[in-house]
Amino acid sequence: MSTSRFKHKTFRLVIAGGGTGGHVLPAVSVIEELRRREIPLELLWIGSHAGVEREVAAKAGVTFAAIQTGKLRRYASVKTVTDMCRIPIGVAQARRHLRRFHPDVLYSTGGNVSVPSALAAIRMTPILTHEQTAQIGVANRIVGRVADVFAVTYEQTAPQARHHNKHVVVTGNPVRASLRGGDAARGRATWGMSDELPIVYVTGGARGASPVNQRLAALLPDLLQHAQVIHQAGPAKANDDAADLAAARATWPEELQRRYRVVEFINEGIADVFAAADLVIGRAGAGTVCELAFLGKPSILIPLPGTWGDEQRKNAHVLAGADAAIVLEQDDATPDTLRAAILGMIEYPERLQAMSAAARSAGREDAAARLTDELLGLAGFSS
Repeated sequence: MSTSRFKHKTFRLVIAGGGTGGHVLPAVSVIEELRRREIPLELLWIGSHAGVEREVAAKAGVTFAAIQTGKLRRYASVKTVTDMCRIPIGVAQARRHLRRFHPDVLYSTGGNVSVPSALAAIRMTPILTHEQTAQIGVANRIVGRVADVFAVTYEQTAPQARHHNKHVVVTGNPVRASLRGGDAARGRATWGMSDELPIVYVTGGARGASPVNQRLAALLPDLLQHAQVIHQAGPAKANDDAADLAAARATWPEELQRRYRVVEFINEGIADVFAAADLVIGRAGAGTVCELAFLGKPSILIPLPGTWGDEQRKNAHVLAGADAAIVLEQDDATPDTLRAAILGMIEYPERLQAMSAAARSAGREDAAARLTDELLGLAGFSS
């Protein structure tokens, strides 16, 4: 592959974004795709001081630079004035980093830090911004107006994006490449599960979801007569649920204890957990929904109430509209309702199979490749 049309001998890409995993993991997938294509790379990640992106960049072997940023609130707060003052500082800091780096493209993945970075890049380098959710966030409503390309995950989001940018492309949302290699048998062995009962994987994301955990706790002894459960309950700094559930488990008969495993967080081996799971229960963040589609996993989704533009509910209904998921509102997801929904799926394997196929049809396996092509095109490269 020739790189003669780059401004430099290498493809110099700046990633701007972070705060949460949803804004970070897509960038990692694009980096993996660029490296898979053996494109000579120089990478710089501009992020915030407090987000998860610093650690992620380090693991990916990417140079990291932190800048000031202010939270873009959708409600009145005295902190808004202070935070708004940080944005011009962040713009100046980002401009200095960009001038030193001389990028071919800036890839904005969203979050508060993307705004000063993108503003600094105007007239300096082409900008691509990517919206992971079904609802365009506050940051992308700003960045989208100055970007050369506005990439969105879903067809349903494209009309919204065109209010902010004329050049809108639907790319999908990249998922972790490591999820491709999951092994169901290895997952069952690791967690001490048998192949005689279906496995339900419950997750509230990196910080857990106490309302989901508490509803599950109320029905667990009965549910474990019909299924096995792997439960990611969230870290102790976010809630006490993992400890409380582990204590409750210790009081059960040994047979039921074998069918239930609860941990704070799963990192290594998550691909095997997904591979072993017959059903997934969780929130409806952008990353979760795209992973479920990519892996073809039937799900029960309980959207987090009060998200910007109701984004989690909109994400969830992408899968529900394809008959790949059941959506329960948090107030409606009582233990009895949740139990009925779970049993109504795991007791009918043919329904799970149909939902699995529907989930795969709702995803885009080539999302990382599509985003990579767009970035290379902005850099003036054509294969």
